[in-house]
Amino acid sequence: MRLVGKVAIVTGGGSGIGETTAVLFGREGAKVLVVDNRADAAKATVKTIKETGGTACPVCADVTKAADVEAMIRTAVELFGRLDILFNNAGVLAKGSVVDLSENEWDRVMDVNLKAVFLCCKYAIPEMTKNAGGSIIITSSIVASIGGLSLSCVYPATKAGVIGFCKDTAVKYARHNIRINCVCPGQVETPMVRERIKAPGVREALIEKYPLGRLGQPIDVAYAVLFLASDEASFITGTELIVDGGYSAQ
Repeated sequence: MRLVGKVAIVTGGGSGIGETTAVLFGREGAKVLVVDNRADAAKATVKTIKETGGTACPVCADVTKAADVEAMIRTAVELFGRLDILFNNAGVLAKGSVVDLSENEWDRVMDVNLKAVFLCCKYAIPEMTKNAGGSIIITSSIVASIGGLSLSCVYPATKAGVIGFCKDTAVKYARHNIRINCVCPGQVETPMVRERIKAPGVREALIEKYPLGRLGQPIDVAYAVLFLASDEASFITGTELIVDGGYSAQ
């Protein structure tokens, strides 16, 4: 019960890493606002949290829109009285090299993966300062620093961007006791990734590249996020926690 008395927001909480982390947060005692742009998905995650004895509420929001984000933060405070933890997890993928990718796709991925992080922090930080601190975790990726792993030029750009944003913002708000960190997964078997690796032999070929002999699961990342969100990580800010089964170590 590492998060008893804490209030958390999880974006992209309707599936994958976000869903698993939201459920884990609820199990660890946090009151969780589950945010997704699919109302049914957010409600399903909340149902799971409540079935395991947790407290949660669903919110359908577009985190690329300032008005939606501002309303999301306000809802958390109105329902639960405060805000302690923000997990900036909402993200999308795109396929295409710099030559092939359309401008619209570039903008879409930039908006969801990078602009939304800015907006969520913009409206969350003032609430956290009222509580004398908080923890913000952002989902980045090992593709931020390793070339050739992504099918898109824009996805690594956004994931490198959030690391830079994390470091700068962490330093600026450290004196407010607001810790900001990134978690950097390798290949994790989320619904998005499963769709990409469903062709025969693709999953097996990927597994061969990981020293631990398997792909990541959402719970592997969720426990890393839980650590960064908890008081156990009270002296950690402005850094990236790599969760990749040893891939980048080689």
